[in-house]
Amino acid sequence: MAVALLGRALAAFPSPRHILRCSTTYSVEKWFSKQISSDNPPKRPLTAYFRFVKDQQPIFREQNPDVSILEIAKKIAYAWKELPVSEKQTYEAAAKVERQAYKEELAIYKAQLSPAQIVALKEERRQKRAKRKAMRKKRELTVLGKPKRPRTGFNIFMSEHFQEAKGVSVQAKMKNLFEEWQDLSSSQKQTYLQLAEDDKVRYENEMKSWEEQMVDVGREDLIRYKNRRLKKSRVATEKKTVKKVISKKRVKTIKIQRTKESSPEVKAKLKTTSSEE
Repeated sequence: MAVALLGRALAAFPSPRHILRCSTTYSVEKWFSKQISSDNPPKRPLTAYFRFVKDQQPIFREQNPDVSILEIAKKIAYAWKELPVSEKQTYEAAAKVERQAYKEELAIYKAQLSPAQIVALKEERRQKRAKRKAMRKKRELTVLGKPKRPRTGFNIFMSEHFQEAKGVSVQAKMKNLFEEWQDLSSSQKQTYLQLAEDDKVRYENEMKSWEEQMVDVGREDLIRYKNRRLKKSRVATEKKTVKKVISKKRVKTIKIQRTKESSPEVKAKLKTTSSEE
């Protein structure tokens, strides 16, 4: 996962012919040379590791022109792991200076914000966090093999006719297809609506099997809420049934014991024992 993220980060970096090897030396002036305003928030500085990545990425690309970005990311990650502590400290010291400068610039930036801007900034950060969380969950569900949601009749119609649809852009094609869908008669739509119903059945069957697998691996949190309630209800019913069975067995055992104690043979034996004493 970490290497994949690094691969995406490397893809965003320029190619070797557009970038010179970055120096680990640092100038605080560069942080304050740009105009600081409420519309120009400071950017977080790179960590020591990503400073190393930025330094080495063009070199590795030049040395391995036919290697994929992901493979280069693996090579750089291994190189960082094997880097001597003394050389790592150079990157870490530069990153520490940048972090300090970032904190100072961030304090200046926040001081210029109005109360309304502070609220807006917090809301923006909240939305970004929520978006990242949703993306992580979506990736996780994909990895876990969650079935795809059922398609609607229009979705099926659109996928069948998208290639020959009028329009240059995707939006134009979708708009024209929607208009065509609206003009279809009920009998023409029925074919696609029936396919959509079949897809719903497919989805429910696949989801039932998938949710059973998730329960087996301890991921009940991924089960749909309605099924979670049904499961809780079922478990509660089973517990009640077990309690009733245990209670009945206990009552039956007590009755048998009392019956034995009240039998004539037991009474006579108890009478003999008391007289001997």
